[in-house]
Amino acid sequence: MKTFKDNAGRAWTVAVNVAAIKRVKTLLDINLMEAVEGDLLEKLSTDPVLLCDVIYAICKPEADTQNITDEQFGQAMAGDAIESATSALLEELVDFFPLAKRQVLHKALEKLRAVEAKAAAYAEAKLDDPALDKQIDDALNDITDSALNLPPSRASSHGASP
Repeated sequence: MKTFKDNAGRAWTVAVNVAAIKRVKTLLDINLMEAVEGDLLEKLSTDPVLLCDVIYAICKPEADTQNITDEQFGQAMAGDAIESATSALLEELVDFFPLAKRQVLHKALEKLRAVEAKAAAYAEAKLDDPALDKQIDDALNDITDSALNLPPSRASSHGASP
């Protein structure tokens, strides 16, 4: 079982077992078994609303004992709490399966995390690239020139005097 804390400081235990899988299917019409052959792992890691719905359904017995509604649960889920909940759910879901499938799913989860890390690094590098600032300046100059019905001022944006 994995745990995470929401933004209200409440600790939640994520336990994926047959009862939890049935509860998610009943409440959300989502089959957690699709994690083996479908794209459910990716959907859960990229859709925070879906993730929170699934986590709430899994944690519903715990939430019921604390009189926490799904709306209250969702209100306490943002930022780092979502990241922690995602990790808890995905790891617990992978660990649910027998060894052969679990090994494959662990690899798939590692690949998914590697892709996410590479995508974040790529996006950060692109945003830090001085060429992006130049493209933005050029676009703003073009918009301004167009709004004022002036000829394009590309020369001034390339370092030449106006």
